[in-house]
Amino acid sequence: MAVNILVIIGHPIQDSFNHALARAYADAARTHGAEVQVIDLATDATPDHPRERSDVRLPRSDREIDLDEHVRDYAERLRTADHIALFYPMWWGTYPAVLKQFFDRVLLSGDAYASRVHSSSWIRGLRGRTARIVHTADSPRLFTWLAYRDSSISSVKTATLWYTGIRTIGVRYLAPVRSSSPERRRRWLTRIARDGVADAKRRPEPGKSMAHARDLLST
Repeated sequence: MAVNILVIIGHPIQDSFNHALARAYADAARTHGAEVQVIDLATDATPDHPRERSDVRLPRSDREIDLDEHVRDYAERLRTADHIALFYPMWWGTYPAVLKQFFDRVLLSGDAYASRVHSSSWIRGLRGRTARIVHTADSPRLFTWLAYRDSSISSVKTATLWYTGIRTIGVRYLAPVRSSSPERRRRWLTRIARDGVADAKRRPEPGKSMAHARDLLST
């Protein structure tokens, strides 16, 4: 069975190098049998930032306002994916606001995660899925570790993906982009295409949950 890969491009400006990397990855994965969907936050609809509590959680009853249609669509794509490939640049030590907004609206309480009653533990609603992070920057990795403690990666890998149950299998830190030569960029594109091939050949993780976290809490 073909692996279902969801590519998310977290760069708000069209035709960035992140877009070129994502295309190289997606094309290689498709060529080797994967089913690939792409969410491009530079061109696809981006849900507005949350203004009500109902904007960050799954509706708990028919009386609550239904989800924004794009939020529902994106959340469903995450649930059906076996593997997620994230492409984004470092901006101000973390990542662009458009990607943060995507996380805030699409990783819903009661769906991607849920807190247990009278406990500090929680349900990871997206367990059984894997992820790959491709991160570009203009600063050397040593500097970002010393100055920012790798906040642009740890905030996505640990505070977001791990928290919801998604296991990161690889991180590519490509830098410095601004001063890179055409030849070096071609090598990066080749490397990322190889990652696409490798991910297309991966077998889906066992124990993939298709239930909402709120349903898991009732079992």
